[in-house]
Amino acid sequence: MAATPRVVSLAPSATAILTAAGLDAHVVGATVHSSTDKPVVGGWLNPDFDRVDDLDADAVCTCDDLQSDVATAARDRGYDVVHVAPATLDEVLDSFPVVCDAAGDAGAGAALADDCRDHLARVADAVAGRDRPAVYCEEWADPPMAAGNWVPDLVRVAGGTAPLVAPGERSAEVDPETVAAADPDHVILHPCGKGERGDPEAFDARGWNLDAAVHAVDDSLLNQPSPAVVSGVDRLARLLHPDADLPEPWAAASETATATPTESDEGK
Repeated sequence: MAATPRVVSLAPSATAILTAAGLDAHVVGATVHSSTDKPVVGGWLNPDFDRVDDLDADAVCTCDDLQSDVATAARDRGYDVVHVAPATLDEVLDSFPVVCDAAGDAGAGAALADDCRDHLARVADAVAGRDRPAVYCEEWADPPMAAGNWVPDLVRVAGGTAPLVAPGERSAEVDPETVAAADPDHVILHPCGKGERGDPEAFDARGWNLDAAVHAVDDSLLNQPSPAVVSGVDRLARLLHPDADLPEPWAAASETATATPTESDEGK
């Protein structure tokens, strides 16, 4: 690999990881779904490899099993491919040095992961010993899908329980009876690709008759396996335990507090 690697990020999560780790200068291209001003190289599942070629990339980053074919296509074109597919919160954090190694600095990723773990531990300490409300996290509405993978872990760290899907399991289709039986105290709407446009009124109009507070949360804070999930825990903790003595919201050392992801990212 080059002494100063040129990286094309085909996953919004990789872009976010590299940026938070202070390695943004190595990123020479990204998909249209990434929140960056880098040259665009197509979509998450349909990148323009001719454009990647034009950018003289040394390495390509991909994420999630849904991008396996994209990763294979990049390898077939001779690129060094860094592919991660985390399923739990620990695996998300463990992926940071792997992704940052594409830019030649795994240590920056390890330092970022340590910083995130430290913040999450402080949130967990702040809500320890409190009642843990049950939470239904819905990542898609038609059909209704209870969020899996790392989202149940985020709920746990934020001081709640996610009774419908176990950590590390894929998101699961649910019906009103199943959700009602779980008796959630909170409903979190974070439909993929919708940003903060989850619609509590539309949810209430379903007539599920849940005795639960309904909240819309920016999907990138929960669905994207990047440092955004730390901000997601901050958001959840403030919804579940508004009177707790929580730490100030997390921000990467390389960013200002206002740079916390706020826009939706399609894909991961």
